[in-house]
Amino acid sequence: MTDKISRQDAAPAAGSVLSRLFPAAMLYWLVTAGAIALISLPKAKDLIGPDNDDVMRLVEIRDWLGGQGWFDLMQYRLGLSGGTLMHWSRFIDAPIAGLIKLFSLFMPAEMAEGVAASVWPLLLIGPLLLAFGFAGRRMGEQVDGARAMHIALGLGAIFAFTCVKFRPGALDHHNVQLVLAIWIAALLADRRGGALGHAAAGIAAALAIAIGAETVPFVAAVCLCVGARWIWQGAASASGARAFGLSLALAISAAFFGTVPPSAYTAVTCDNLSLGFYSLSALGGVGLFALACLPARITMSVRIAASVVLGAGLGAAAMIIAPQCLGSPLANLDPMLVDLWLNHVTEAQSITAQMKQFPETIAGFYAVGLVSIFVCLIQIWRGNERGLHLLFLVLIAVTWAVSLVQIRGSLFANLLSIPPLALLIADLQMKARENPKSLLINLGFVAVTLASVPVVWGLAGVVWKQGIASASMNVLSMENANEEDSCGDAEDMAALHSLPAGTIAAPSNRGAGILRFTRHRVLTAPYHRNQAGMLAELHIGMASSADAFGLLKQSGVTAVAFCKNDPQTENLIELNREGLYASLARGEVPVYLSPVRSNGKFQLFVVNEAGPK
Repeated sequence: MTDKISRQDAAPAAGSVLSRLFPAAMLYWLVTAGAIALISLPKAKDLIGPDNDDVMRLVEIRDWLGGQGWFDLMQYRLGLSGGTLMHWSRFIDAPIAGLIKLFSLFMPAEMAEGVAASVWPLLLIGPLLLAFGFAGRRMGEQVDGARAMHIALGLGAIFAFTCVKFRPGALDHHNVQLVLAIWIAALLADRRGGALGHAAAGIAAALAIAIGAETVPFVAAVCLCVGARWIWQGAASASGARAFGLSLALAISAAFFGTVPPSAYTAVTCDNLSLGFYSLSALGGVGLFALACLPARITMSVRIAASVVLGAGLGAAAMIIAPQCLGSPLANLDPMLVDLWLNHVTEAQSITAQMKQFPETIAGFYAVGLVSIFVCLIQIWRGNERGLHLLFLVLIAVTWAVSLVQIRGSLFANLLSIPPLALLIADLQMKARENPKSLLINLGFVAVTLASVPVVWGLAGVVWKQGIASASMNVLSMENANEEDSCGDAEDMAALHSLPAGTIAAPSNRGAGILRFTRHRVLTAPYHRNQAGMLAELHIGMASSADAFGLLKQSGVTAVAFCKNDPQTENLIELNREGLYASLARGEVPVYLSPVRSNGKFQLFVVNEAGPK
């Protein structure tokens, strides 16, 4: 009898615990992170992510731990003489370096790097899901907060599980940006947040800009939403607007002076935190704070007029301080690099370019964002939580519009779509339970649930293109994409490492790996600030054998790592059948190159002192 009573009491107790935000989020995090680790790690050939940015981040952290200064972001082994100034933030280097130092107390340095790289993205899933649960619970209070919370957590877990940015080894900064973006939206959607929640959102917005300039359009939209709310509500939202504006100004100031060297205070760059983004963010934050300090009795027309004046002032400041940043930060990229490099980077593709090459992927990138935009519009028209849906409508629409230009924006659009879609699904689920015999309601519930998951759209696209079996492998696989015949494997790197330290001319996509595994400097890696080095390698590959020697010497190259199967190298061979790379592909080696390895994926040649006669 006692056992029966205790079992009856246990069920409500467990339900009560999981109806609370933190325990529920912790459970989803442990299950999601555990599933990713169990699927990914046992078959991983390398604990560092396959993306060049993951590898280069590790190289940057190693240099910092090796004694390079906090403010010194120069990658001295990349590019032509003098190196390449990177545009990444130490705010990402610091926690990863801390994990490496911690694990190195118990294991060899290389293993500590791999463990830290595996743990870092899995740790980030925790705050990501906590934000989803927080947003779902607060937004669903008028319906069923616990139900909406669990649906948001479920959709968030699927998002994390299928997103490469949260797989072990992902050291790129985009995962942190995703976490910050959903927290900003969740905090602004919290009815109870008030000044404290808006202050936290302002700090998160400043961090997002400091970590990567990709989030500037999103943060600008957030600021517009906070300002518009103050215009509409007046005194009711003044304290929140003041807190957001002041915290944004203070936090962006701390980030600027904490990561930018004094010598660069007056420099304006458009791909990272510099005077341009700092001054405009700080001025905007202070301006919003000042507007919200106006007397509570002023009319809406006065608030609108004051906001127009502030907006005009910020526009004029942008034209004076950073006019070059009003366009794309890649606008000055050399046309050759656009054709041979940027146009082949998937995350930088526009919707039209992606549709021409891989039309089956379009729905996976864009459908969920579009669905959520329509859902927000319908909810606003019906009068359901208009303020919250208007907030998410603006944020999703801005990120979705960015994704039309660069496909990487779709990650943010899909992320921000989860809270409003979770709210709709919770409402439909309740109606389905109340009307179990209603086919229309139940079908609507199932359809909206499936339409809220990007991987469902991606799976449908690949099914349409290739069939069910292929779709299951391509869309749901947790393996890192890796070409078996690509250059840069362990044997290639060991062969390179055996050469005397020098400068290597190799395909752009292999540069970061060479920096990681060898002592050499590399002419090129796929980073837009290294235009000179990238162009030098391209010109060497296309130049005639006679002319290539002068270019090799001019760039200080001591060895050539030739990869016939590299896509960019194949393009160079097609562009000039009489060029150096085309000659090497045919087995015609000029006299100034001495072969040192010909039986690997990388063919290695040492550049002799004497050139062609």
